[in-house]
Amino acid sequence: MSSRVWTEADVRALGLTTDITTASSVLGMSRGTGYRLVREGRFPVRTIPNDRHSRVPVLDLLRVLGLEPPLADLAGEPRGLRAV
Repeated sequence: MSSRVWTEADVRALGLTTDITTASSVLGMSRGTGYRLVREGRFPVRTIPNDRHSRVPVLDLLRVLGLEPPLADLAGEPRGLRAV
């Protein structure tokens, strides 16, 4: 079984949040391990409960991976737009 290799661009392209399965893959763990760690409260990234499924903020995922968010994310401004 081969596992996907995630690039920084791939992770950034996920949007604002992603699911546990995808976040687990990005972190190099299986889906089952990811869900077990969420249940135990030990998932390495903050999770947000949402009805039946938890979501993972991509910005938090980037931080855990040691990747700095773009300055626009830190300033709270959408990328590609400037305050006038």
